[in-house]
Formats: sequence, C-alpha cells, structure tokens
Amino acid sequence: MESWYIMIYKNKEEITYPYLTKPVEVYTMPSGHKIVLAHKEGGLVNISTWVKTGSVNEDDNINGISHFLEHLMFKGTHKHKAGEFDKTLEAYGAIVNAATWKDYTFYYVTLPKGPNNKYFNEAIELHADMMLDPLLPEDELGEPFEFGKTEPSQKRERLVVIEEIRMRKDQPFTRVYNALNNAMYTKHPYKRDVIGTPEIIASIPQSVVMDYYKKFYTPNNMTTVVVGEFDSEKVLEKVAREFDFKDRLNYVIAEKEPDIPHKSMQYVELKGQLNTGFMMFGYLGPKADDLKSVVALDIVNMVLGDGVSSRLYQRLIENAEEKIFNHVSSDCYQFRDGGNFLIDANFDPNKKEKALTLLKGELENILKEEISSEELTKAKKKLKVAYASTSETVSDIADNIGFYMTVLGDLKPASEYLDITEKITAQEVLNIARNYLDLNKLTVSVMLPE
Repeated sequence: MESWYIMIYKNKEEITYPYLTKPVEVYTMPSGHKIVLAHKEGGLVNISTWVKTGSVNEDDNINGISHFLEHLMFKGTHKHKAGEFDKTLEAYGAIVNAATWKDYTFYYVTLPKGPNNKYFNEAIELHADMMLDPLLPEDELGEPFEFGKTEPSQKRERLVVIEEIRMRKDQPFTRVYNALNNAMYTKHPYKRDVIGTPEIIASIPQSVVMDYYKKFYTPNNMTTVVVGEFDSEKVLEKVAREFDFKDRLNYVIAEKEPDIPHKSMQYVELKGQLNTGFMMFGYLGPKADDLKSVVALDIVNMVLGDGVSSRLYQRLIENAEEKIFNHVSSDCYQFRDGGNFLIDANFDPNKKEKALTLLKGELENILKEEISSEELTKAKKKLKVAYASTSETVSDIADNIGFYMTVLGDLKPASEYLDITEKITAQEVLNIARNYLDLNKLTVSVMLPE
C-alpha cells in the first residue's frame, strides 16, 4: 500500500505565479483538502485556511450564520480554551484574524518563524486545531433571546455581533449599498447582507451553528495556504498531518443559478439623519471565471472612476461647472456567480436630479465609443501595478491565492489575468462594457436627509 506521502505527490501541481521566484505548489490530499505552498523570501510566514462558504449558502432563516460562526471559531477547542489561541500567537508577534464575504470565509495568521521555526510550527498546530475542532461553547455564544423584547443576562458573542450590525446601520454608504444590493438581485443569495440581522443572531441556537459548521467545513471545501521562506517538504508534511480530518465526510455545494439583470432601471430611495446625499449605481457583472469580461470592466473602472485622474473625478469634481459632488468613484467586485460594477457618490441633496443625470451621462459617454489609446495604456499599467502589489507581502500573496483557489477553483487564472490585460483591445473593452453597463440594466440607490 502506498504511503500518504507518495499519494500526495501524485496529486501535485506546480503553477507559475506572477512575480514569485518559484512556482506555487498545489497539493490535493486524499481527503479532498487542498494545501498550497508559495515561496516568498523573508522572515515572516502566513498560514490561512479558506472555506467555500459565506452568505451564498444562507437563507432567510440563517442569514448571518457564516459571519457569526467566524467569530465563534476562536472560542476554544478540546485542546485549547477560549482566548488561548490568540494569546499564544500574539505573544510571538502574530497578527491573527478572519473575514467573511459572500463566497468564502477565511482565517489567517501572519507571524515571524521564530527560532528553529518554533513559532511557525506552533501556529500550524493551533490553526489546524481551531479549524478542525471548534467547540462553539454555549457560554461563549450566550443564551438565545428575542431581540427587542427580552435582554440576555450576560454579554457574550451574540451581543458583540449585534453591536457590529448596529454600527453598520449607522454608516450611510453601508445602508445605500445594502439597499442597492438587495434591489439588484431577484432571487440569488447574494442579495442578503453578509452580517445578517440582529433578530437571527439573537435567537439562532448553538446546535444550528454547529450543524452549519459540520455541513460546510469539510475537506473538499477547505484550502490551506502557506506563504513564506521554508522547506516545502517539511511544511507539507506538517500541514498534512495536523489537518487530519479522520472520517469527516465531504459535502458538495450545489450550484446556484446566476440572476439575470433587470430589463429596466430600478430605483430605491432611503431617508436618514444626515446633511448630504449618498448615491450608488450598480450592475450585475460577469462571473469571476469569465476573465476577459472581468479585465474589460476593470479597465472601464480605471478609466471611469479610479482616482483623481479618472473621468468622473475630473469632469464632476475637478472641472465641474457647478459644485454638486463631494466624492465620486467606481469599483468592481468579483463573485463566483457574477460580480458587480458600482459607482458611488456623495452629493448636494438639493441637486439629486442633476446628480443622477450627470452620472448617467458619464455612463452613456463611455459606451458611445472606444476609450482612447492613452486611457487604455494608462489603465493597463495601473492594473499591472495593482496586481504586482498583491505579491509584496506574505499576507497579500495568501489573500490572492486563497481568492483564486476558493472563488475560481483554480490558481492558473492568476497568471492568465495579466496576459489578457496585456492583449485586450479597446474595441473588446467597449463591446463587453456595452453588454453589462446598459442603462436599462442599472439599479440606483439614493439616501437623502429626512
């Protein structure tokens, strides 16, 4: 019978990754768990595990459970009590954190390797233990209660998350984005807010959170990325042995049908206690693995609203005939089942109609004819610089690798992105922009003073 070591090497890929001196090694364990090793010179290492679940796998009854679970994963295992994980690693100078988004949840540690790799090895052990054996103890969750009607007897993690939700509700751009996001989608789970609602967080039982963990935190849904300067064979063996899933069964996440853009412009208006107006335009964009379309919209984003040299800033703020906008920019989000193209603005609330007309006009302008060769060259250069910055630190590299492995399911597109960026033409950018940024497919969210 073959040893586990030979079995691992039969499932090894070496992938050339931009700006790194050695190929990235991708190993698929017999369990389905993936281990990715990337070489980056220096004294720091990053260990992260990415899980293929976020708000995309939630419904109206458990909205926010992915983010709530992220908090609770740090609350102890059978080997280590709550707080011990953070306390131990932070004493070594580590940065320990986690994040939840629509397609994924990830947990990471960045720290110095320590004498004879002592800190590094201990971080792998603690990280694996946290990922595989969380207790989610009742006394750390806090007792369930009916939000708005009863009060919990003790402040525990439920109240920490509820306070986080409350703080977000006080942020105008967050409210405008959530309203836009909900209106852009018809039925896809992306329409829900990742952080959930206070009513659900207050009442959700520990057993439901644990069932969610067991369902989605399976070997085939987890990728562990290690970035730094180390002996690959030793680190591979260490990570593979620590991530012993034993008899844990895999769970295949069902594909979700992407939403179709609306056939006419959608408009949502909110009121708030503020003195200025906030506005956001949104479009449903391409799936993350449609790299050519992703690159095209990234270029449009650079030309239209990235920085003080962009069209939006120059035309609506710097050289505006009338002061209407205090801020205006654009952005792109990439998601597995279709991303978003967004424009956000802060404006004079007494000039809402003029602000809407001006923003629509800039969108129409960029769809009329090809962007200039100067704009195209500059946008490509900025994209390449931005991409190069994702290889500057062990944390940046881990984040980019984790994104590609989790959202696209493959690391090869990381290099393909730059090749497409180099070769794409202005006409191709225009054609793709016209497909996605039609004004009939636009959703608008506005927040005005009460």
